[in-house]
Amino acid sequence: MDLQEVLDLLNGIFFSTGITHLSWKYLVMWGISGLFLYLAINKNFEPLLLLPIGFGIFMVNFPLVPLMGMTPEGHGELIRIFYHYGLEWEVIPCVIFLGLGAMTDFGPMIANPKTMLIGAGAQLGVFVTFIGAMLAGFNIKEAMSISIIGGADGPTTIYLTQHLAPQLLGANALAAYSYMAMVPLIQPPIMRLLTSDAERKIRMKQLRHVSRAEKVLYPLLCTAVIAILVPAVTPLMGMFMLGNLMKESGVVGRLSETAQNSLMNIVTIFLGVSVKPLFIFGLGCLAFVVCTAGGIWTAQIMNLFLKEKINPLIGSAGVSAVPMAARVSQVVGQQYDKKNYLLMHAMGPNLAGVIGTAAAAGMFLAMFQ
Repeated sequence: MDLQEVLDLLNGIFFSTGITHLSWKYLVMWGISGLFLYLAINKNFEPLLLLPIGFGIFMVNFPLVPLMGMTPEGHGELIRIFYHYGLEWEVIPCVIFLGLGAMTDFGPMIANPKTMLIGAGAQLGVFVTFIGAMLAGFNIKEAMSISIIGGADGPTTIYLTQHLAPQLLGANALAAYSYMAMVPLIQPPIMRLLTSDAERKIRMKQLRHVSRAEKVLYPLLCTAVIAILVPAVTPLMGMFMLGNLMKESGVVGRLSETAQNSLMNIVTIFLGVSVKPLFIFGLGCLAFVVCTAGGIWTAQIMNLFLKEKINPLIGSAGVSAVPMAARVSQVVGQQYDKKNYLLMHAMGPNLAGVIGTAAAAGMFLAMFQ
């Protein structure tokens, strides 16, 4: 082998590495990955979501790595398999809703059904952002899929986007889960801006006891109503209510435990490394902010007519980030009155927000079916 052949061999080896294919775009994505990992590890902001998402962003943003492409034989590579079967086939969103249902207590919403109006009011951001996305040049299906990000409901965002604008699936899923995880960072300033000191100190009466029969019947009735009025989202909400029925029935403890823990943990890992990162954060942020404000404004409007006032801080929980948004309402409320316990009151609009976001998604889907 002469010198030229050696040089050609070394040159081929060098160009087979990722060094020559690096660009500033990878550096930007590493920065986003680092931010998510920092928030997860140092700030403890929803690490179960942000850590796998952050590392997934880091892992796929190197040139030539055999993760998201196809093999010479036409088979999907590792992350593409997760992405295809988990997100494109809509398996992960439905399984996540099953786990969420198994962890959910509808008692606060059943005990105080007025809070469902707050969850509905929090969907304001969805429709404001839909208009904004249309004005920004997105087509109607893309605008619908982007607007649902404001509910901070990752599974519903994935489900709707896969049906209407699959080309935006990675971007929308990443944005939705990012805002879900960063609820404690984004919401408190909005809550303080839109409420007075007196409003933040409103104490609400302890909720009534909700019987086991009510809790068992609720997922059945809710599934029936959703299946009749918004059939397009029955796969999501049906799994949500199935998980809740397993929990409340008390007769399938092993299944409920698996849905809450092992199964939920597995799909969270797959989801985190499956999300392909792109940029639709601006409109998603607008949606999230307006949804938060919409819930607060709805509570304030309701207070004009109610004898027993609602603390408008629980209005911010009208987004679908369960239970993060409800916890934020509790934390902010106790900053102004340490004996004010808002968590269970905030769970009402929080759960109503899940249903409201799914209903909005179903309405969008119905327009094209």
